[in-house]
Order: sequence, then C-alpha cells, then structure tokens
Amino acid sequence: MVAMAPHPPSVERLRAVDGFLTETWAEQVRHDERLRGTGVEVRFDRGVAHVTGEAADPAELRRVRELVGRLAGVYGVWCRVRTAGRDPVVVDLGCGGQKQWPGNLGLDIFPAAGVDAVADLSGSLPLADDSVDVLFAVHILEHLLDFLPLVDECHRVLRPGGVLHVMSPWWRHVNAVADPTHVRFLDVQTIKGICVQRPPGTPRWYPLHAGCDGASIFADLTPLAPQDPPPDPAHLSRFFD
Repeated sequence: MVAMAPHPPSVERLRAVDGFLTETWAEQVRHDERLRGTGVEVRFDRGVAHVTGEAADPAELRRVRELVGRLAGVYGVWCRVRTAGRDPVVVDLGCGGQKQWPGNLGLDIFPAAGVDAVADLSGSLPLADDSVDVLFAVHILEHLLDFLPLVDECHRVLRPGGVLHVMSPWWRHVNAVADPTHVRFLDVQTIKGICVQRPPGTPRWYPLHAGCDGASIFADLTPLAPQDPPPDPAHLSRFFD
C-alpha cells in the first residue's frame, strides 16, 4: 500500500530509498521466473521508477509495471519502453523547455526549445484517436481551471493499454500556492474522483498507481473501454480512502 507522507522526505532519505529500491528490484529480477530474460530496465529517482528498454510484448511490460508498482516507496512508474519491436509514441503535455525523455513529442501553449507543436491544452489535442502510447501531464493540471476536458482528450488519444502519467503539487504543500498561475488544488482523492466518480457516459480510467510524497501527487492511469468492468474495490483500496 502507498502511504501518503505528511511531510516531503529529505533529499538524503530519498537517495536512501532509491538505493533500497534498486537493490530490491535487482534481487527480484534474479529470483522471479516471470522476469527471466526481460529486456526492461528500471531506474529509481526520488521514488519514481523510470522504466526503459525493450519488452517482448505488452503483457511483459504490464507485468514489469505491476511488480515495480508493488514495491513500498514507489510513487509512480513512468515508462518509455520499446514493445514488440515498436518504439512507443510518447507525448509531453505542457513540456516547456524540458521533456521527460529526449525524443518525446512536446506540446505547449507557448513556443520553447522543447516544444514540437504549439497547442492550447484547455482545448482539443492535435492528435489522432488511439495514436499515443504514453502521455505525461507533469505540473500541468494545476494550471487549468477545468482540467477534465484535457483528461478526456488524453483518454481519446491513448491507445488501449496506454498510460497517462500525472504529477502535480499536493494541495497541502507550499508549492501548491507559491505559483500564482496555479488555479486548482489536487489530492490523491482527486485521482479517485477522476477514476470512479464521473457521470455515466464520460471516459473512464483504471488507476495503475497513485501516491503522494508529501509534496507532489502521482498517478498512472490507463483508459477503460465502455464495456470494461470498473476497478475492483480491493484494488482501489491500495491508493484511496
């Protein structure tokens, strides 16, 4: 279970936790038959697992994601993995001059060094249906008075099995109010609302992971099709009250 920290951990503690996670994952890879021969690599940075490399098929990538996400101290599982011989299509929303990985497609309302296309993220995304494998919304939702249209657009453009990675300031941390362009406050429970409290007929999400380190909230969401069952209550209890 991911515990919500009342205060952000120190830099020293984060480094120690990353070291622990690195050793734990290496040991699991050595002893877990399900990970035998995997070409997927995992690096931990301040509690976020950065997953790269190559997976034989989507099932292998899902397996690695799930196992990494079960480790205590992991706040998010961010992926850029070549799967079944195909490079992923990865898009950074509101990237400014810094992308999460080189080679990502960067979208922002303002032109900058890392922006490949200028787009108003409060409107429709200039991307085709089912065309993207991974979307990053890092420090963007808090800037939108109504971010649900963007979340719905993310659902539209993601391929089945695709993932939306969210990171935003936690509402109780000073970073949430220090920036005067922040117009929304978010909590892990906000992610629960996105996944299970929307009106019937709106796009639905399955939370792969969600957590808070005392300064930021993290969420990894994958789109549900209309015929898919809702998230199991036991799974939701891992992340939400």
